[in-house]
Amino acid sequence: MGSVFSRIKKGLTKTREKILGIFPAPGEAKNLEEFLERVEESLILADTGVDTALFVVEEVKERLRGKNWDEKAARDAVVDAISDILGEVESPLQVEPPFPFVVLVLGVNGSGKTTTIGKMAALLKESGRSVLLGAADTFRAAAIDQLEIWGERVGVPVVKHSPGADASAVAFDAVRAARARGIDVVIIDTAGRLHTKKNLMEELKKVKRVVGKEVPHAPSEVLLVIDATTGLNGLSQARVFHEELGVTGIAVTKLDGTAKGGIILAISRELKIPVRFVGVGEGVEDLREFRARPFAEALFLDE
Repeated sequence: MGSVFSRIKKGLTKTREKILGIFPAPGEAKNLEEFLERVEESLILADTGVDTALFVVEEVKERLRGKNWDEKAARDAVVDAISDILGEVESPLQVEPPFPFVVLVLGVNGSGKTTTIGKMAALLKESGRSVLLGAADTFRAAAIDQLEIWGERVGVPVVKHSPGADASAVAFDAVRAARARGIDVVIIDTAGRLHTKKNLMEELKKVKRVVGKEVPHAPSEVLLVIDATTGLNGLSQARVFHEELGVTGIAVTKLDGTAKGGIILAISRELKIPVRFVGVGEGVEDLREFRARPFAEALFLDE
């Protein structure tokens, strides 16, 4: 399974330990029913949500119907069921014309939004794309400074205004600069105050409208960054942002710092929004394109 499996597995250590800590030792489960009770409990503790945990259990029962009880076969069926759920949202970001390809990035403060933008810029630049960043989270001076640091680190330009400036004006200038310079991708950071605040949603809608006026096809992607450590709270955030702004992709961050990695299953099954990236560590290389099978295997298989 190679280095991708190893890196994902390492990043999912806490969730993996939470799940496997509930599983019976080899040979300990007396029957399939006992095994599936442990599966259900472990998934709920990993924040998949009760409905999703029950769905997985029913899928496993169906896959094993008419077969003799075997723990390895049962575990493989769990991996297959989870892979199928996640496979429905496995959809790497496709950057393609018309350019500039405009990515509007949303997320509550502390979700890892600005860091994700910096890592995305590095990935895109490595793939041969030219990138420009727009510092439209003008509510926090620290966010502007952080984006500038990432711009310098990755070697991409950053368009900014002073703290407190109109966010849509920054976004407009970023898109216009990209057009003038022939830049392939514009990634726009946005404010992330509480997602329940009406004024924030109105501000984000204005940003979306303004970039659409400058570039008719924009935004090309509305990417929501979710902090995995918030667990099922992240599902509520995703629901609100999606209803208000039409999220087209999700990046799940900080998976290495939580036992709540099951949140991806809840989002996948309930919202069906494509998962573009997962963050499994601090390094630039630890923002990975999301792949369903390695993710499921990293949770349940030893090698």
